[in-house]
Amino acid sequence: MTVSLAEIRRSSGEVFTEGCPTRVVLDHIMSKWGVLVLLALTDGTHRWGELRREVQGISEKMLASTLRTLESDGLVVRTSYPEVPPRVEYALTDLGHELMQQMLPLVQWVAVHAGDIVPEGGVRPVA
Repeated sequence: MTVSLAEIRRSSGEVFTEGCPTRVVLDHIMSKWGVLVLLALTDGTHRWGELRREVQGISEKMLASTLRTLESDGLVVRTSYPEVPPRVEYALTDLGHELMQQMLPLVQWVAVHAGDIVPEGGVRPVA
């Protein structure tokens, strides 16, 4: 099914304009860390340390902030268990799973074409 931006605008009004909630949502899910945390949770529930290892390069502060944002957006659920030591797990909600079903084809496209866009082992210099 192919959808055009014109069709989205017709059915949803002025999307992606300044101040529109669609821009806020895109900012949250497509941010540098948001998309990587969502991808890590696609394969199932993770604890804090597992997420830190899987999302390489993320600081504790950014992981905490990203998880809070995704949780407040209803994409991630945080479950705390009353154990000693404390155990906290993070997982995608139904809405998060629905989102990732749409995002995974994009991720696959990126995996296939990354080598065509960025030279191996580096970042293309910005002109």
